[in-house]
Amino acid sequence: MSDFKQLVRSAWDAAWNHGDSDALDAIVHADYALENAGLGQTSGLADLKDQIRDMRAAMPDLQTTVDMLVVDGDDFAIFWSATGTFTNAFGDVPPTKRSLEAHGAIQGTLRDGRIIRERVTWDPTVEMLSDLGAPGLSSAFESQADDYTQETEDGPSIEELKDFNRKFVTGVTVVTAIDSEGRPRGLAVSAYMPISLDPPLVVLCVQKTSSTYASLFEADHLGVNIIANTQGAVVAKFASKDPDKFADLDWHPAPAGSPMIGGSSASIEAEIKERFRAKTHVVIVARVKHLEIASLDPLVYKAGKFYNGASLEEM
Repeated sequence: MSDFKQLVRSAWDAAWNHGDSDALDAIVHADYALENAGLGQTSGLADLKDQIRDMRAAMPDLQTTVDMLVVDGDDFAIFWSATGTFTNAFGDVPPTKRSLEAHGAIQGTLRDGRIIRERVTWDPTVEMLSDLGAPGLSSAFESQADDYTQETEDGPSIEELKDFNRKFVTGVTVVTAIDSEGRPRGLAVSAYMPISLDPPLVVLCVQKTSSTYASLFEADHLGVNIIANTQGAVVAKFASKDPDKFADLDWHPAPAGSPMIGGSSASIEAEIKERFRAKTHVVIVARVKHLEIASLDPLVYKAGKFYNGASLEEM
């Protein structure tokens, strides 16, 4: 059994630390299955190799160690540890530049001296991303059958949901950040709201397809600018795919560098505290650190149209 332990340690090192995932072929049975207890999923060796490749691409400095390997007949357990830095994208999740320090265990079964089944509870798409500052909202990752891609018998259609959302009257915001190269970035966001005054927390949602999405993962702070009723052109620019939305724009940096747009009704700079992946969007919770308020009425968005906030009548 000492030969088996040496083979496992050697294959583990080759695959996880040097990228030679084919080294696992020497220790894995042809009927190998990998069970993820947390996600309730079972996959095969090809999926494990893809996982290793993706993790090493996201963390080029990834180093893993088999801390202990216990074998009892045809049963075994591996206790491991890993370190690395999230410097490149992992799937559609932009890097957070945070460091990983993880520990886990694998329970497995042997057949004919090879690993036929392993059971893990630590999964990179959940635990690793959570440790690296990008946890997921588990309820948002239900089966595809639950997605609103068309009208269903037990739920409203997308168009009906749009009609409902249009009844909710909101202000208009432009969310800004400085990217890793020091460039200002921003987008128009309707899904913004304050959470509490004490502590001063706000929340906003950004779609993954936005060009500013990655910058909000890299940034420590962001700006939220409540657009004034005279800034229709600003909204149009930040709702567009213009590659340089800040060209000819009046803006200045807040104390931590977030772009504050001149002429806004009000602006805040907030420190990003949490990012939650929610399928098509990321939910960001931030703590307000700085604010600027002007005597300008805000732009109002209702039923798919913009309104002058100055002409609203009190009910």
